[in-house]
Amino acid sequence: MQWYIDVLKKYAVFDGRARRKEYWMFVLFNVIISIILGILDRIIGTDFGGGSSSGWLSTIYSLAVLLPSIGVAIRRMHDTNRSGWWILINLIPCVGFIWFIVLAAQEGTAGDNQYGPDPKAAERFGQPGAGPAEPGYPTV
Repeated sequence: MQWYIDVLKKYAVFDGRARRKEYWMFVLFNVIISIILGILDRIIGTDFGGGSSSGWLSTIYSLAVLLPSIGVAIRRMHDTNRSGWWILINLIPCVGFIWFIVLAAQEGTAGDNQYGPDPKAAERFGQPGAGPAEPGYPTV
């Protein structure tokens, strides 16, 4: 849940990098909340009818998380050393969505890249910003 809240705190931040865990945990909680709101829409009668699974609650929630969703997707592409414009690949019917999932599932670039410092540096090197040639790197 902390990963989800961290993304919401960076509401409209489009620069920097996002780890795989940050992105996929946000997606997971987003899907769970959307399903729950869809069910609530049907129970309380705020759905749009006609077999639609969406309603007022789902629509308001979707609009509220639109910018954080775009932001975390762009930061995820930055972590793989790609431009944020790669999220537009989702606009290609059928294949684009699958291609984006493959890109988002790839491991991020180790070390700093043009989009910022490595968000996994603490796990990789023991402390943030400490690389193999820097002080604080554990020697064997």
